[in-house]
Amino acid sequence: MNSLAVAFLLTLGAGLATGLGGLAAVLVPAERRRSGVFLGTALGFSAGVMVYVSFVEILPQGIVTIGETHGPRTATALAVAAFFAGILATAVIDRLVPARMDPHPQMAGGRAPDAAAEAPRTPAPSPHSGHDPHRRALLRTGMFTAFALALHNFPEGFATFLTSLQDAAVAIPIVVAIAVHNIPEGIAVAVPIHHATGSKRKALGLSFLSGLAEPAGAVIGYLLLAPFITPTSLGMVLAAVAGVMVFLSFDQLLPTAQRMSTHRWSMYGLLAGMAVMAVSLVLLA
Repeated sequence: MNSLAVAFLLTLGAGLATGLGGLAAVLVPAERRRSGVFLGTALGFSAGVMVYVSFVEILPQGIVTIGETHGPRTATALAVAAFFAGILATAVIDRLVPARMDPHPQMAGGRAPDAAAEAPRTPAPSPHSGHDPHRRALLRTGMFTAFALALHNFPEGFATFLTSLQDAAVAIPIVVAIAVHNIPEGIAVAVPIHHATGSKRKALGLSFLSGLAEPAGAVIGYLLLAPFITPTSLGMVLAAVAGVMVFLSFDQLLPTAQRMSTHRWSMYGLLAGMAVMAVSLVLLA
């Protein structure tokens, strides 16, 4: 097997690990899946995954990448500017969504409900029946999460492919570690989609698709983008993706987690998500 095929298969394997996370999410027993505590904790977990990986991996990697052609201060400034540009762009898109599609129907003026309320808020018995007021919020949250993680996985796939192409033996432990940390990303996509639609197929499909951005990044990057991508542009894209993921976590995942459960359980989930990502990133070191 030639080196191109080996590099592609390694990248594909790392990307498909998101589907394992999606599979784990949909295999949760139905009675637990309908629990407000479970959903709030799971959404908090998703937020923890995205916030931690944004600040600890993606944004620093963006600074390092830009630093290949710029000094440290300029690289940091450009990455920070791109980070907040990603936040701003996502906020603008969120504000442009028509009122009838507002994912926060109980929130007047866009303000969050009283964070001090600790009483569990149990979802309707059939969350995908169309009568659950959180259905649209969860569906859009899952779609945005899948999109943001796909954006993150695209350059990651390109980088994994190039590493594998240079030395497959060196790349294998890196690919395994990336696969491990892609599993909770798949959970982050599948949980809100599954709860909103009741469809295991859609939840699994989107979790797999977000991971397929890695082999797509490998192929497109190798065939089309390699001559045009500069360290500066790639680093700024990474920083902007970090901004998108942070905004989605604080604007959608955590508020929805607290409405579906309690502040306490959503925070437990947040911390657990951070811990899982911390362990997976240690494997990358």
